[in-house]
Amino acid sequence: MFVKNAMIPKHKCYFVSEADSVEKTLEVLEHHQIDGVPVLAGDKYIGVVTRYNIYNGFFESGMEKEEFMKSKTAKDLAKRQDIFIVGDEIFEKTLLDLKAFPIIAVVDEERNFLGVITRFDVLDQFRSAFGMGQKGVRIAFTSVETEGRIARLGEIIQQFHESVISLVTFDDSDKLLRRIVLKVEKRDNIDKFLKKLEKSGFRILHIHEDE
Repeated sequence: MFVKNAMIPKHKCYFVSEADSVEKTLEVLEHHQIDGVPVLAGDKYIGVVTRYNIYNGFFESGMEKEEFMKSKTAKDLAKRQDIFIVGDEIFEKTLLDLKAFPIIAVVDEERNFLGVITRFDVLDQFRSAFGMGQKGVRIAFTSVETEGRIARLGEIIQQFHESVISLVTFDDSDKLLRRIVLKVEKRDNIDKFLKKLEKSGFRILHIHEDE
């Protein structure tokens, strides 16, 4: 999945101009109840301002609050000027970038602002990948890490006409094993399906029915 498929496009984003005062920037953050806002110079991305940046900047300035709020600009407090992603990068790249920051800007090759990815977007994509919110049976199991095992799983799924909600695989600490989490719609043949998996060498670890 690519970033451009999950980002909030510019026309739906809240952002401020580089010349906007800190006072106006804080108003945008508080009015929309967001933690960070991109700072633009025309269409160009030049950084992000967060509530923390503003509060920290004030305490370090030694200025009176009113003077600081009106004289300092969004550009003065913008951080992460060189941390951004382009729209055709893979979605997974956002994970580490968002670990310590609420949003990350998406730009084109000329640094024109295209939109943002937020922590909520990342969590929402993971909810979708795991089929959260949908009724079904979640099956966690392991498989030996050999060629053709996923294809064999696909054959069994097709044989039992299972309706797959989600399928996620993980590397196990044991490099010879792969963990798999499969979620399917609940059907009357689920017990037969599970027995076939085990007979085919898939070791069932856990089964949970999501209501």
